[in-house]
Amino acid sequence: MKEGSSRLLDTINSPHDLKKIGEEDLPQVCDELREFIIDALSCNPGHFGASLGVVELSVALHYVFNTPEDKIIWDVGHQAYGHKILTGRRDNFHTNRKFKGISGFPNVFESEYDAFGVGHSSTSISAGLGMAAAAAMDNDPDKHVVAVIGDGAMTAGMAFEGLNNMSTLKANMLVILNDNNMAIDPAVGGFSEYLVDIATSQTYNKLRSEAFKMLEKMKLTGPRSKEMITKLNNSLKNLLTKQTNIFEGLNIRYFGPVDGHDVDHLRKVMADLKDIPGPKVLHVITKKGKGFKLAEENQTAWHAVGDKFDKATGQKLEAKPAAPRPPKFQDVFGNTIVELAEENEKIVGVTPAMPTGCSLNIMMEKMPDRAFDVGIAEQHAVTFSAGMAIAGYTPFCNIYSSFMQRAYDQVIHDVALQNLNVVFCLDRGGLVGADGATHHGAYDLSYMRGIPNLVVSSPMDEEELRNLMYTAQLPNTGPFSIRYPRGNGSLLDWQRSMKEIKVGTGRRLKDGDELAVLTIGPIGVKTSQVISKLEKSGSSIAHYDIRFVKPLDEGLLHEVFKKHKKVITIEDGTVIGGMGSAVLEFMADNGYCSKVKRLGIPDAYIEHGTQTELYGVCGFDKEGIENAMKQMIEE
Repeated sequence: MKEGSSRLLDTINSPHDLKKIGEEDLPQVCDELREFIIDALSCNPGHFGASLGVVELSVALHYVFNTPEDKIIWDVGHQAYGHKILTGRRDNFHTNRKFKGISGFPNVFESEYDAFGVGHSSTSISAGLGMAAAAAMDNDPDKHVVAVIGDGAMTAGMAFEGLNNMSTLKANMLVILNDNNMAIDPAVGGFSEYLVDIATSQTYNKLRSEAFKMLEKMKLTGPRSKEMITKLNNSLKNLLTKQTNIFEGLNIRYFGPVDGHDVDHLRKVMADLKDIPGPKVLHVITKKGKGFKLAEENQTAWHAVGDKFDKATGQKLEAKPAAPRPPKFQDVFGNTIVELAEENEKIVGVTPAMPTGCSLNIMMEKMPDRAFDVGIAEQHAVTFSAGMAIAGYTPFCNIYSSFMQRAYDQVIHDVALQNLNVVFCLDRGGLVGADGATHHGAYDLSYMRGIPNLVVSSPMDEEELRNLMYTAQLPNTGPFSIRYPRGNGSLLDWQRSMKEIKVGTGRRLKDGDELAVLTIGPIGVKTSQVISKLEKSGSSIAHYDIRFVKPLDEGLLHEVFKKHKKVITIEDGTVIGGMGSAVLEFMADNGYCSKVKRLGIPDAYIEHGTQTELYGVCGFDKEGIENAMKQMIEE
């Protein structure tokens, strides 16, 4: 770059602009891109470490491949910030994850360069393979498809299903395995250990390359020699590493490992791979948080930053509140399961790769033999829990609400059908905020309440969460679901003695004559505040905490409908099939004819923003709740 000129990154508004830059200047582009990400996220927090780790990979991909005609699928999407900045979103990147701003994940509605919408892990290989198969059917051999998947996401069953299918379709596709030995928490399992072993075998890759050159000279690389070449590959791998390469065992060409922070070498390798047809894997070694020392040293803490920070020191800039705050629901879970497990030796904890996110790490530290991180494998987590339950244990299986959607069949078939005492703790129930539509826990009340044998509940506050957890682990309780939201609760004095809540019982929080309001979960706290405000102007409003959508407290609902002709239901979940729907079904089945208004998440995918902003979009922020009550009373 000439002296006095602007940053190279400022000239890049598309991959076409990137290709105008000389190869010798690509390291500078990487430095500027990394600096840009750090600057942006220090002021507007988001997913941090993953994108820093793939800066060179992002630059090399867009330099070599002809996007958007060629397709790049970023698995999960935590690592796609560099990709977004290079594809025309640099100038509005400051809106990342903000209401009405750009999404924190690749989004097909946002840019033609976002080839596939992601947010949940391990989908990239399957989606990419579908695109590659379509290109083959379209007789378009020049279209390239690249799936970038991390070693954490590669532990999920869906990734292996995609690889298995990829080995038989022989489609022209490249899988880049971004290996940083991390997901959010450190990657676990035999496959992660296996990748470390492969990474030590540079000799194998050199010998393999020389062997293929020799076979080409001998004209032994035709279709009839395919079996011999595969055997040669496996023999070399066995000789040098004492194990078979899992990819080449599936007849998928394996290349690497290569340094993921050497942009020049990455560019050369990818350029060569473009000319090699068929399915192939490039194993790239990266460091999560590369270029920011604190993120390199503490990768879990810097996976995603929630507060603004000083980029020089890493110190958070948000002023700490003067008064103590109520705890996060996840921390109430994490501390409560330890208390319960200390009294009940049969209690165990299970999570699919989210021990820090759900606070099961508290139990892991105190009882490492009774808490299990099973990797990014929600289906396995549920059936693994079912296996322990049938052997006499009581697993608390903690899965984010939106991720539990992947294990729905296992909940029905492996747990509920066999009436096993598995306790599902569904963290992040309801609207989660900046992660947006892929992470909102909108559907669990609806999809859980249709399952026989399953108790479906949601606590209003921290004390109720503890009591529900205590109730769920009692003998012969059966399958039990407890959902709670992301963020802080409402009680400072929450660590009280636990007591049983009779399954299927709600409670009347306040009596009133004009209107009955039915809530479930922490939205009830906000509703109580609105009712108190309206009472000062003379309104008389009854408030009921439903607690259980299954089984419903029918006695309580008879009380409501015998007394009230006006009813509002409020839930932080979809109105279709949720608590409000259950109440309407009860009303119809029992011949009542009250006027009922349901507040909740509408039949739409809700964008990203703060939780408060999104409650407003859905009409159940404080203002929306107050307006609904006033309108109902006036009518």
